[in-house]
Amino acid sequence: MVMRPHEAVPAVDVHTAAERLAGDDPPLLVDVREPDEFHAVRIQGAVLLPLSTFMLRYQQLPRDKPLLVMCAAGSRSAAATAHLLASGWRDVTNVAGGIIVWERSGLPVKRGLVAPGEGELTR
Repeated sequence: MVMRPHEAVPAVDVHTAAERLAGDDPPLLVDVREPDEFHAVRIQGAVLLPLSTFMLRYQQLPRDKPLLVMCAAGSRSAAATAHLLASGWRDVTNVAGGIIVWERSGLPVKRGLVAPGEGELTR
C-alpha cells in the first residue's frame, strides 16, 4: 500500500503541538523519521515509528489517545496522518514544519545517546 499525503490532513504548528504536549492529558507524539534522524535530534517522550516500517507497525498505535505525528519537515508525517485517519483513527494531527521548525523555534530537543527504551511504543 502506498501512502500519499492528503490536502485535508489536520495540522497544527509546532507551538500548538508543544502546548498540547505540555497539557494535563498529552497526546502521544509519533515520530516517523528514520532511526538515524531520531538519534541525532528528538523530542522528549516521542515514540519512534519510522515511515520505512510504518505499514508493518501502525496497528500498534493506540486508538483511544490523541496522536501528534511528526517528521523532519511535515510531508512524511502528513502521509502517515492521512493513512491513520483513513484506517479509522479519529484524533490524529500532523505537526506542520516538523522537527526542523520545532528546533528553529527554540523548543526543547534531546541529542546524543538514546536511552534504553527511549522512543519505544509501550501500552
